[in-house]
Amino acid sequence: MTIQRILQGDITDNIVAEKRGAIGWLTFNDPQRHNAVSFAMWEAVPVVLEAFRRDPEIRAVVLQGAGGKAFVSGANISQFDTLRSGEDAVVEYERVAETAQLALYDYDKPTIAYIQGYCIGGGLNIALCCDIRIASDNSTFAIPAGKLGLGYRLTAIRNLVTAVGPANALEIFLTAARYDANQAKELGLIRRAAPADELPQVLETMLSQIQANAPLTLRAGKKMIRQLQQLGPEVDVEAMRRLVLQCFESNDYREGRKAFAEKRAPVFTGT
Repeated sequence: MTIQRILQGDITDNIVAEKRGAIGWLTFNDPQRHNAVSFAMWEAVPVVLEAFRRDPEIRAVVLQGAGGKAFVSGANISQFDTLRSGEDAVVEYERVAETAQLALYDYDKPTIAYIQGYCIGGGLNIALCCDIRIASDNSTFAIPAGKLGLGYRLTAIRNLVTAVGPANALEIFLTAARYDANQAKELGLIRRAAPADELPQVLETMLSQIQANAPLTLRAGKKMIRQLQQLGPEVDVEAMRRLVLQCFESNDYREGRKAFAEKRAPVFTGT
């Protein structure tokens, strides 16, 4: 099988796009930061997906994290002071991140999140945008938004509820607890958990099954399933957006960032 790297020099080096036979591979490539997603990485995701979409030879897309210790550990918190502070900056960051998320969520071709290690916060949302999620049994999962005081966008909440149901979603979000791979499977966050040395074969079997099927049939069925998961017209999207911005403008968000940098527990006041 030939491996062809594409878009090198056109996107950040922290995203690697490869064509491996009939499969497109998107790798989050910042292992020193456990593949925390930067603004430039968010910008690159739709570019890579569009390149894979235009290639008729690519039948499915796999997303993974470099280094074997993390899929994606969340957003790059070192950028929060500049890119997620102040209404204009928050709105722009949310726009770019939402664009990346929707590009993956609404993607035509089958997508698989290949998870090894940390799958946290925004990383878990990226995985939840994929059609299928498989993980090594030493992986961990969490949505720690409440520990940072940041706002979690409506579509990300929708992805969580779709995967695990309202009761489990409330537990996951309200407690900000961490779950191992077996617990994540029981909750519905992932479909398969396997020992790390067996995970490549699990992926290969799944990709073989997908590639044996008719692409137009898969695309049509996937689109229909996604339509059934859309937000209803009664949802006040603007009110939800204001709630997110309120979190980013709060004293608690400033305290959450400061406490994270100082490696201490935050003291939240609800203001």
